Amino acid sequence: MTDWPDVRGRLTQGRALADLTWLRVGGPADVLFQPADVDDLCSFLAALPAETPVFPMGVGSNLIVRDGGLRAAVIRMGRGFNDIEISGTTVRAGVAALDAHVARKAADAGLDLTFLRTIPGSIGGAVRMNAGCYGRYTADHFIKAEAVTRSGERVELGPDDLAFGYRTSTLPEGWVLTHAVFEAPTGAPQTLHDTMAVQLAKRDETQPTKDRSAGSTFRNPAGFSSTGRADDVHDLKAWKVIEDAGLRGFTLGGAQMSPKHPNFLINTGDATADDLEKLGELVRKKVYENSGLTLEWEIMRVGEPAAK
Repeated sequence: MTDWPDVRGRLTQGRALADLTWLRVGGPADVLFQPADVDDLCSFLAALPAETPVFPMGVGSNLIVRDGGLRAAVIRMGRGFNDIEISGTTVRAGVAALDAHVARKAADAGLDLTFLRTIPGSIGGAVRMNAGCYGRYTADHFIKAEAVTRSGERVELGPDDLAFGYRTSTLPEGWVLTHAVFEAPTGAPQTLHDTMAVQLAKRDETQPTKDRSAGSTFRNPAGFSSTGRADDVHDLKAWKVIEDAGLRGFTLGGAQMSPKHPNFLINTGDATADDLEKLGELVRKKVYENSGLTLEWEIMRVGEPAAK
């Protein structure tokens, strides 16, 4: 498609996506749309031909875009969707609001969403992936989400609509989340900020936070029921089965399984998306051969390989 709908936001054809992902790899999208607000998003989707694929994109923290790019209208939410509103014990946040920022703002108001503080990415991704940390999950606090359907209609989605699981939720193809509402327990603001400081120190001590990564590469291999809630946690961890297979620090091209935390796939500087994905698949193969366990990707991989 070459005649894209008129918009008030920014529309860029052939936009390279590598610099919009934390791993800094990937080819161009057919078009990148950054809507000005919800009305702009509704109009765009309503006017877009039904056969045109739509891919909502956050801050690219949990994403590999393949080297051939993405044949779709990529929708990246920005300033019009990063608002945070607090009322009583509820927090309403735009999907572009960073998880860490929501956690801090909530703590200022005496609300405990501290588990979000060390999760990379934005609220849209947290809802989409039922992000969690320290035994707490997005699903534990989720009340509802606001979204726009592929045909441009506004809808509200409750927990049953999203069917949260371990690192998963369900959302119809092409629908775009715009806001989410959470219920949070109360706490003393300083205590909450102190808790987050401890969590940050622990994260920086154990994870390669200064490297180009996309967070955890694989889901923990077992021990979670379909709810993905805190009482389902099992001790079997992806990093341990990767280490047991001898793959801590293993490299392929410019990609490496972090020496600091072997469930972090990192770009050492010149990796391609193909390097990263091939290393991930090699890890899955070696772990299966060593333990009989099949690791499932937590990082989303989209798009097409580079033309040969």
